[in-house]
Amino acid sequence: MSGKKTDIHQMWDAYPALKEELNDVLLLIESYIRVRDSAIANRIKKMVHSGGKLLRPAYSLLCSHIGPDQDPDRSKAVAAALECLHMASLVHDDVIDKADIRHGQITIHEEYGNKVAIYTGDYLLSLAFSILSRYANSLPRIHFRGFQADKILAGELEQLHGRYQESVSIKRYLSQISGKTAQLFAMSCCTGAMASHAEQQIAAHAWRMGRYIGMAFQIIDDILDYRGTSHVLGKPVMNDIRQGVYTLPLIYALKADAQTLRPLLRKRESITEEDLNIILECIRRHDGVEKATRLADGYTKKAIYELKQLPSGSYKETLEQLTKALLERKM
Repeated sequence: MSGKKTDIHQMWDAYPALKEELNDVLLLIESYIRVRDSAIANRIKKMVHSGGKLLRPAYSLLCSHIGPDQDPDRSKAVAAALECLHMASLVHDDVIDKADIRHGQITIHEEYGNKVAIYTGDYLLSLAFSILSRYANSLPRIHFRGFQADKILAGELEQLHGRYQESVSIKRYLSQISGKTAQLFAMSCCTGAMASHAEQQIAAHAWRMGRYIGMAFQIIDDILDYRGTSHVLGKPVMNDIRQGVYTLPLIYALKADAQTLRPLLRKRESITEEDLNIILECIRRHDGVEKATRLADGYTKKAIYELKQLPSGSYKETLEQLTKALLERKM
């Protein structure tokens, strides 16, 4: 399928072979998009090529080299399905969060309204299974831990119902990110391995590796909300607090100084920039970011341990380089 070039994130320049495969994945997704309304169809294609990092399909493609029965077309189909599932969750997230920007572009719900956005998310979800159906006969074991989209939804619902809850605990936070982020990373690694008919025990190592990567990735992503910039993040800084989503750095600070923070958080949508600055200072004073970073480091070490249990191969070196760079945020 290679030939036509798409806009692949520059982080993949260091991995040219993988970058070429990711290019094929995007073209495969685009080839399945058939919407009568040309404006909507073009908008979905624009989202596909919006410059996202494509982490989940990348991990799936790398893990498709684990087993003995490797089929590039089958592996790309699995990776494409996973990216469709991820994009569907992003569209729905943007509706819930009332986000107007994603990857530097106006979100679909902002441009066309909530109804079109919700149908678009559903359409992307259906695309995932349309793409997989072509390879159904050669994916006999994909049911093992595979495509458990219900757990992703459960994580999203848990976060939605937990908004503006000042009593949020570290345990509940970890449960939320396990569903909404770590699940899809785990699925990506595991289904990639299974697409190459890896043994179940090996696929289980890939599953755990992906889960730990997802946990660390989300914690680090949440940390960046407190010390990044809107240009880097592609969304407003401290947007989580504005939306009532209380992540790990804030949870640590709440445990240490609820008296200062709770009156500010109770303002909910009325919270001001001055309030946010006070909250940020409180998080700094109680080492919220540092404590969250240490927990992310713990998950990173667990991910690397599981990675080292995988069979030898050139893919494994790339997998380790990518994981370390990603979780140390060197890309």
